[in-house]
This record gives sequence, structure tokens and C-alpha cells, in this order.
Amino acid sequence: MRGYLAARAGVKPQREFALLDALKDDLPGALQLMHADEVSVKRSSSLSPRDSKKSDADEVMHFSLAGVQLKFSAIQEAVGKLTIPAHGVGGSYIVKLPSLRYKNVPENEFVMMELARRVGIETADVELRETSSIKKLPEDIPENFGQSLVIKRFDRDGDKRIHIEDFAQIFKIYPRDKYKKVSYGGIANVLFREGGNEQLVEFIRRLTFSILIGNADMHLKNWSVIYREPQKATLSPAYDFVSTILYLPDYKLGLSLGGEKDMHKIEEANFRSMAAKMLLPEKLVVATMREMKERFMEEWAKSKKERLLSSELIKTIDDHLRRVQI
Repeated sequence: MRGYLAARAGVKPQREFALLDALKDDLPGALQLMHADEVSVKRSSSLSPRDSKKSDADEVMHFSLAGVQLKFSAIQEAVGKLTIPAHGVGGSYIVKLPSLRYKNVPENEFVMMELARRVGIETADVELRETSSIKKLPEDIPENFGQSLVIKRFDRDGDKRIHIEDFAQIFKIYPRDKYKKVSYGGIANVLFREGGNEQLVEFIRRLTFSILIGNADMHLKNWSVIYREPQKATLSPAYDFVSTILYLPDYKLGLSLGGEKDMHKIEEANFRSMAAKMLLPEKLVVATMREMKERFMEEWAKSKKERLLSSELIKTIDDHLRRVQI
């Protein structure tokens, strides 16, 4: 993702400020980048855009979340069509294109997000669209690229910007260390101190859900808070729920839970250990985990009957659930 954006902007991938400069006004949350009159971010002379015509960045540099998939901000027209806006103007939707490496990632995320919604987790609004129906994608994106996931931005409300922060930002950890230095207990502790039992319960429910679907990629940047009211942080709507075990036989969580990462070794005792270490209400933590598993199993059975899921995904998660200990 960084390499793609850097090539478009004509800067070196390591130059964070130059990349921010290229993205400018369409960054996540309420963040905006503006130039002081006396200061400018100088681009690498060896990788500068051509002077004779507009830079590619002027045409296709749009807000992008971190991650492997290409993601662009988009505007929904009155007729319901999605358009990638020109010249960095923001949109109210995020378009996540299919992965060139893994099959049907948008479809996987869509059904996992739907399942999360059914078990009572607050999720971002998502839908699937044919990639060919989305206007003004960069020219190097294949037209017959399958389905893309369209997500309604929860950091925008019309022209209003709503600030968000992910937990790598909160803990002041660079993206390269998003799988390190902090446990799920650390996240739970922050949420409990900021939002009490309500925020703790929502976190435990999402964490349990991630274990049950086999999502090994819930690192620090996949947990965020949103400021719907100034100075009041709550968990943002859930995003990036993907059953990663469909693609890689890696059953280790992104962070540790009560001293353990292996989803097949995590037990109720690990939740108790996390609660004790972080001074969280143990009975509430355990009761929430149990309730979520029970509700998940009910909805999982219903979803399989409705054929929302591919047979390969059903088999993968069923095999996984037989080995889960919680």
C-alpha cells in the first residue's frame, strides 16, 4: 500500500511527511495537513513528478487506510453509483478492492461483518459492489476485478469530521510494531478506564468473536476509538473482521491474551488472568466471553443454513471451532 501510494506521489516510500503531503485534506478522522507559508515538504528530486503535466497524484491520490488491500475514498452519486473523486476531494465511503494475493477477501469480510452485526456487535455499514461499477478507479486497476467491499465512513457525517485514533497511536507505537509491545489486556485497561463496564464488555465481545471466526490479524491498528463527543473516547464501529485462517494456517492472535496467543490454547483461565493483571472485573469479563460464544454458535448455525458462506469457509471455521477451548 505504501509503495503504491509513494509511486503515485513520486516520493520515496520512507518519507512519511511527503506521503502525508500527497494525501493532504483526506486523511482519517479530523486530521488535516496544511502548509505554513514559510514551510513546504520537499519531494525527492530523483522521484519528482513530471513538470510538464499534472502528477498522477493529482488524479488518483485519495485517502487510504493502512493495510494490504488498496482502499480509496469514494463519493456516492444521487443515482447510487460510486465515484472515486478527483484531486483528493474526500468521500463518504471507503472502497476496498480485492486482494491480488488472496481470493475473495471482500466477500469474506462482508459475511464476517454481517455475522458480527447479528451477534450484536456495532459494525461499520458494508456492502459488496462489482468493481467494474465503480467509476474513476486508477487506470492500472483491472476492470474485471470481481467484487469490492464498500464501507460507509464512520469518521464523516456530511461535511463534519469525526476524529478517530487507533491503538498504535494511543500507545505511541509505530505501525511496524503493531503486533508487539502491548497485549489485549492493555487495550482492555484503557477502554475500562475511559468508558467503564460498557466499553469493556464491547471489547471482550469483539475479542471473543475474533477468536471464534479465526481472525489472527486483530493487531493494534485494527482497534480504534472514536470521538463522537469531544474528549469522550469510545470504541469505533468494528472493521476488518476477516477469517484469516481461510488463507493462512496461522492460529496465533495478533496480540497476546492472558499470556497466550494460540487460539486453540486460549481458555477461560486466560481471560481471568488478563482481568486480574489489568484490575478488570473478572466476573464481567468471563460472563461476557461465555455469552458471546453462546450467541455466536446460534448465529453461526443459522448462517450456514442460509448459505451466506462458501463451503470452504464453513469447513475452515467448523474445523477451527472444534479445537477452540473457550
